[in-house]
Amino acid sequence: MKIITVPDQKSGSQKAFALIKNGLQDGAKVLGLATGSTPVMLYQEMVQSDLDFSKNTSINLDEYVSLPADNPQSYHYFMNQHLFQYKKFQHSYIPNGVAADISAEIKRYDQIIKENPIDIQILGIGQNGHIGFNEPQTPFDCTTHRVQLTQSTIEANARFFDNQDEVPKEAISMGIASIMQSKHIILMAWGANKAEAIYQTVKGPVTTACPASILQQHPQVTLIVDEAAAAKLN
Repeated sequence: MKIITVPDQKSGSQKAFALIKNGLQDGAKVLGLATGSTPVMLYQEMVQSDLDFSKNTSINLDEYVSLPADNPQSYHYFMNQHLFQYKKFQHSYIPNGVAADISAEIKRYDQIIKENPIDIQILGIGQNGHIGFNEPQTPFDCTTHRVQLTQSTIEANARFFDNQDEVPKEAISMGIASIMQSKHIILMAWGANKAEAIYQTVKGPVTTACPASILQQHPQVTLIVDEAAAAKLN
């Protein structure tokens, strides 16, 4: 596990972009993408670059159950607003949160991941150590699954909605086992509220109580954290 400490989110996003650019130059074809506030500046770097993604595939980590793609709070909408309307990929996959048969959608998504092995996976991290929507106590061997969001995650995501009652209570998420199959994982974290989760990820035991701790067992992980998020590592 390589740890890069940066002054702020902007410089950290530039570091992540450089890793992606180098990865593409080395032949990476499939990018695993995340949503939320953490990767926004990274996507700005991608948009402002001259990189061509038209021969690449993207696979997103997750999507809320019950939100259609045109809902402004859906992750389909987020990805279009921040990246896809500016940079076109050959294929872009995001779970269908309004699928008539969620179980069939989960199987479909697992097949997509199987057919498109992820070269570079971008991750954020929740205050409770979740990656994707894999909440604490999620088995490490799970693949794509339907998730009941914890109260802390609902509260953390409430800032994106008019009120907390509007936050969906379920999501479809790429599983931890699927994330761990990625060749290179880049996890970014900004702010003091992520310091404990980063500490447990790096220094704590490998336990489902902190899902991100499993990354200790991955052969190529890069953590890019600002000084506030890295505070407890020292």
